Amino acid sequence: MERSALSAIYSSLFGISALGALAFVWAAPGTSPAQKPEGDWRLLEPVTYENISIFPVVASRGYDTAAFLTLDEGLSSGDVMVSEQGATGLVRNRDGRPTTPQYTGASVNQLVLVNRSKRPLLLLAGELVSGGKQDRIIAKDRIVAPGADPLPLDVFCVEHGRWSSGAQFSASKTIVHPSVREKAAVAQDQQEVWGAVRSGTTAAASPSAPAARLSTRELSSVIASDAHSEAYDKIYQSRAVGGSIDSFVEEVQRRFSRATSGLKGERVVGVVVAYGGEVAWSDIFASGDLFDHYWSKLLRSYAVEALARPTLREVASSESAREFLRSLNGREIQESEPGVYRWREITEGKLALIELDTLQPKLMTLHRLLLHRTS
Repeated sequence: MERSALSAIYSSLFGISALGALAFVWAAPGTSPAQKPEGDWRLLEPVTYENISIFPVVASRGYDTAAFLTLDEGLSSGDVMVSEQGATGLVRNRDGRPTTPQYTGASVNQLVLVNRSKRPLLLLAGELVSGGKQDRIIAKDRIVAPGADPLPLDVFCVEHGRWSSGAQFSASKTIVHPSVREKAAVAQDQQEVWGAVRSGTTAAASPSAPAARLSTRELSSVIASDAHSEAYDKIYQSRAVGGSIDSFVEEVQRRFSRATSGLKGERVVGVVVAYGGEVAWSDIFASGDLFDHYWSKLLRSYAVEALARPTLREVASSESAREFLRSLNGREIQESEPGVYRWREITEGKLALIELDTLQPKLMTLHRLLLHRTS
């Protein structure tokens, strides 16, 4: 691959054209650059099991992301509060004055979030918050400034059938699997989110493809017997489904740990995921610490998707994984909050790239999601 093309990829990955702080190079298989600049970034050989291949993405240096609070941490500590619209009481705004949010009644696709911590809060599309009138997932990657006014938070419901008072919203330490996450992050359609929860995967399969270990019929049976409200957590933690997921995750994690345990001077900052021979998904973070925080629930999400897809045993090539990360040329949309974050999405054919940049304390891309859309 030409150096100019590689530079475009790295600029897209981490916004380094604006920063100039890190340089990234590809280490082609079997080669060793004469001089490696700080911040080397490369793909390792895939970790494979049944129909999944996971390519670790490693870097010799990442950004300092210790200042950021994650949703799980914030909800667990009480520094972050999520509630139904109309249920939030008196809160303090940016300058310390008490205020009461002015919202009408509860809404399926909007909650209220208050970040009471002194740290910016990182939210990822597909993260699950459990409780309230229905379990919900975050609709988009974003950052919530510390001490910000109560935020109307866009969400999608993943518990079709219940609309009644439940427990206070809490951290579920769950991120929904790629088919559902795609419908939230890219399609942004509630009906499609529910459809992906019910079907397991939205990826098309040929009639001759081997059957999936987790079929739509099995999911329907679980819904009928164990999860009458079609709650995401209940479906995927049921005995009929959860046992298969747990054993799958355990084996992949064992292989992944073995493949990445010998790293010297490098950290895993992300992964590229393939199902059968199809490279389908990638999550890359600004630091190894951020990746470590999200890894366990990301791995479980990838495993759910693998079990719902045909049991094809092809292994995607490293070249295909590298090609998957090429820079995209297509329709681009951006959203931003001045001084806090910038979000952008680029779509080209079946590929969709979503990047979340923090603007403070310095510009960096905290999370990069790239996916091959299933529809």
